[in-house]
Amino acid sequence: MAKLGDWIEPHPHGIYVKPADAWIDPSIPSARALVTHGHADHARGGHAAVWATPETLAIMDARYGEQAGHPVGYGETIRLGPKDNGVDVGFVPAGHVLGSAQIVLDYRGERVVVSGDYKRRADPTCAPFEPVKCDVFVTEATFGLPVFRHPETGDEIDKLVAALHANPDRCILVGAYALGKAQRVIAELRERGHEAPIYIHGALQRLCTLYAEHGVRLGELIPTADVPKAAMMGHVVMCPPGALNDRWSRRLPDPITAMASGWMRVRQRARQKNVELPLILSDHADWDELTATLIEIAPKEVWVTHGRDDALVHWCMTRQIKARALALVGFEDEDD
Repeated sequence: MAKLGDWIEPHPHGIYVKPADAWIDPSIPSARALVTHGHADHARGGHAAVWATPETLAIMDARYGEQAGHPVGYGETIRLGPKDNGVDVGFVPAGHVLGSAQIVLDYRGERVVVSGDYKRRADPTCAPFEPVKCDVFVTEATFGLPVFRHPETGDEIDKLVAALHANPDRCILVGAYALGKAQRVIAELRERGHEAPIYIHGALQRLCTLYAEHGVRLGELIPTADVPKAAMMGHVVMCPPGALNDRWSRRLPDPITAMASGWMRVRQRARQKNVELPLILSDHADWDELTATLIEIAPKEVWVTHGRDDALVHWCMTRQIKARALALVGFEDEDD
């Protein structure tokens, strides 16, 4: 008797969909790639053909040059492989970053959903996660331990605003990854009425412009280049995490160093990065959201792609849900 999902093959460098002759998020150049979202640990350059949402293709174009892209909108279904024995492929929102998608695969009466990275919190920069009932659910487990329970987003943004108001002669320098996290922090500030200019490191400008072109309201953003130090006093300054403690930051007005990441829950990480104001703001589901998602979707099997897979596999097994960990490589926490 055939195993459930035996037409899907996990390999170290990606997930191979045999009847479609296509790879999901391959880490090496492939002839046919289905890409969940634009982070570099999922979207690589060099593929002969790429199927992804229009937003993800735009991000890949910006990062790697023009792609041989085939846009697939949310809710749209295409068939890959032979007409009489192909796979129906759909893209539904994952709630991770702009354009992020779960890939829904239907073949011979079975449904597999490869979620990529996802979160369940509201985010003004991307479409919310859409649960899809399926036979096999391929899930991440970046924060797959019970200790990881993210606080309310509004509380973390309030901490940032309070520090800003309490230190009018300084700036708040926020380290946030260039794709997704930086734009989310800015958009969350705007949602809470912070309409003052926000200063940005040059490395963030290209993707902030792309987000704005796709309708995300980021307000007035000013590159820090050639801006007098005094002009940035009492303002938020955004930069990539790698710039928090380099020479670039020395020209800022006595910055209070902050970082927006789910990993700021781990105090040692904050200390290692000399972060004074840790902001626990993640673009991944926390433990409660991972387990609640599995209960909601109710798959027959769960495949865990990366992260803290042992704990999530154990949780599944104690609830009579068949589960396995996949040994994929190349997945880093660029996005958190």
